[in-house]
Amino acid sequence: MSGKAPLGTRILARNTTDWESLTDEQVIAARHRTNRLRASRAMRVVTGLPHRRTRITERVLDLPGRRLTLRVHRPRDAGPRLPLVLSFHGGGFIAGTAAQNDWLNSHLAARCPAVVMGVEYRLAPEHPLPLPVEDGHDTLARILDEAGAWGVDPAAVAVLGESAGGTIAALMALRSRDGGPAVHAQVLAYPALDWTETMADHPSIAANTGQPAFSLSELRTAARLSLPPGLDPREVSPLKLEDLSGLPPALVVTGGLDPLEDHGGRYAERLRSAGTDARRDRYPGAVHGFLSMPGLVRQARPARDGILAFLRGRLHPAARRAGVERR
Repeated sequence: MSGKAPLGTRILARNTTDWESLTDEQVIAARHRTNRLRASRAMRVVTGLPHRRTRITERVLDLPGRRLTLRVHRPRDAGPRLPLVLSFHGGGFIAGTAAQNDWLNSHLAARCPAVVMGVEYRLAPEHPLPLPVEDGHDTLARILDEAGAWGVDPAAVAVLGESAGGTIAALMALRSRDGGPAVHAQVLAYPALDWTETMADHPSIAANTGQPAFSLSELRTAARLSLPPGLDPREVSPLKLEDLSGLPPALVVTGGLDPLEDHGGRYAERLRSAGTDARRDRYPGAVHGFLSMPGLVRQARPARDGILAFLRGRLHPAARRAGVERR
């Protein structure tokens, strides 16, 4: 193991569930319990308080064959047209909720400023890949088609994803290059980018197995339930794709105590090698999922501020050139 997480993280974020022993129905039940806890006010001592100058509302988006909930973070003193940040939570495609990112998303909304929308994409085992990716793609396409009604600027769009949500964000950036809805910046926080048979072969897995907030049992279960027969895992594994050229500027955030650190670190290297403007911010004492638990991991705050600076520079380029410092 490469280091030891703080005591509070080891106590409150330990992952002791044997996910591989659970039936599909038990995984779904565990998801509901976990998501209720993550979204509760009592957990804000861990997940952080939303920014007081951000209004959080939920909107339902009707798409062909399904309805998705969007958790919309909008600055209270916002103008009529702001950049859009589409956010995708983590949870291995089998769990997670947009509410777990209220602290990060609300602070980005207030201080960027931007409209930050957390997408409640569909989850496995009921809705395996690539359906969550299609949810992200179709959500962005619909919002940009109705940009005026949503109060967003289609010329200033970013995607942000943590863990499995990083898979979605990275694939949406690739689709943008290939003619999909426009994406102008991507933020990948401790992303899961290899869903092939080599997903657990990276050195950081061996170095950090046993750290809190992540388990190989959950990773294997996530792969089993979210990758249906007939789907080539390479199609949803950005790290395994050959052509990474021509992509939007990227910020990759990794934690030094995260078993998935090498997924993000290697991807940042490959993006730069392909000519993409890519930066990696590494936080040595941070565990997997640390941006969702600022109450336990101090490095969540500097990581948030690094994301904020990156998004301001890409979504408000005129302000960057003028050296404007917003609250």
